[in-house]
Amino acid sequence: MRIDWLYVTYVIIFKIHTFKEYSMLVHICCSVDSHFFLQKLQKNYPGEKLVGFFYDPNIHPFSEHELRLLDVKRSCAKLGIPLHVGAYNYEGWIEAVRGLEGEPEKGKRCQVCFDNRLEMSAQKALELGEKVITTTLLTSPKKSLDQLEKALRSIADQYHLDIVAPDFRKNGGTQEQFVLAKEAMLYHQDYCGCIFALSVQREQQKRWADELSSPVRPQILPSSIEDRIDLYEKVMELETKETPFKLVREKFLNYRLLRAWIKNSQKEVIPSYILFYSVCKKEHVKAKIETIIQDIGFLNKEEARFISLKMFNTFANTHYRNVQEMLQNPPTIAVEMAFRNSIIMSPFTSLTPLIVLDEVKIESYELFIQSFTYPDIRENLVLIS
Repeated sequence: MRIDWLYVTYVIIFKIHTFKEYSMLVHICCSVDSHFFLQKLQKNYPGEKLVGFFYDPNIHPFSEHELRLLDVKRSCAKLGIPLHVGAYNYEGWIEAVRGLEGEPEKGKRCQVCFDNRLEMSAQKALELGEKVITTTLLTSPKKSLDQLEKALRSIADQYHLDIVAPDFRKNGGTQEQFVLAKEAMLYHQDYCGCIFALSVQREQQKRWADELSSPVRPQILPSSIEDRIDLYEKVMELETKETPFKLVREKFLNYRLLRAWIKNSQKEVIPSYILFYSVCKKEHVKAKIETIIQDIGFLNKEEARFISLKMFNTFANTHYRNVQEMLQNPPTIAVEMAFRNSIIMSPFTSLTPLIVLDEVKIESYELFIQSFTYPDIRENLVLIS
């Protein structure tokens, strides 16, 4: 029997083409957007293999970038999506938007930002051999769909790529997106990402921009970005072990120490450690210790109390040799609060200034404590038995 090799070759080529695994590079901005967007793509484009690419040098500060990346990794792992991560080129991004700092949301700065991130995504697509690109920014309710689609098309044309720009927001899509994010207990950030949008948003909210401050000591503070990173690392660990848990939000009074110093009667600044929730009505006061009881010096102003390091070590079960060492390697906030509660013993939140010194003496002192208390919300991890 004669074999028609031309026909066989045609059949082989046809089968290879038919069963080829197509692939699409998806630029990812955050887990809340991507978790919904990727699932919709999987449903609407079943023949496409999806590859994630996290490239967001606009996110500020760097710790927030790392927190969002951590949760994107978590989301992609849940959905079985391979993820590539681009470099955090913040300096390059700042240079790209120079002169557009005052632009409003959906303005020229956002356009440049989209171009910056999508161009890098296009380059990554070519590197990986992908032919189609899209972005999870399309599902963000704070972004212009038209602006994003035009940016996608422009970049794709330059790099000879195809695009997918679906509108998953319509027909209740945004509501579905938030439901999915809540069910998956994803990190839900409350600002777009860049320093300029953050500043405007916090000003509109009449809320202090905690994200733009750093602790005066190397310490993880409540509801800080570092605190959230610690929380979501624990979340990932529990999910890996398949341990049931829930994230529960609570309102609380937060505190930040901005600046402080103590001078003795010789006008010398002495090492001092200001404990959490230490608040003075007047930032700068001159006071003196009137009495010392069990290594606690009671000042005659601001209800302030000076604590000897020896006493702090005893009650907190720490072993600091001096206050300078305590400043460089501070205790956790939990340890500070346990000590405060053991000293004050009040059913209410105490704002009494507690200051640890190497030695407490009956003499005059000068205090400068600039601090800030404000209502805040944090998430707590609760195990389900």
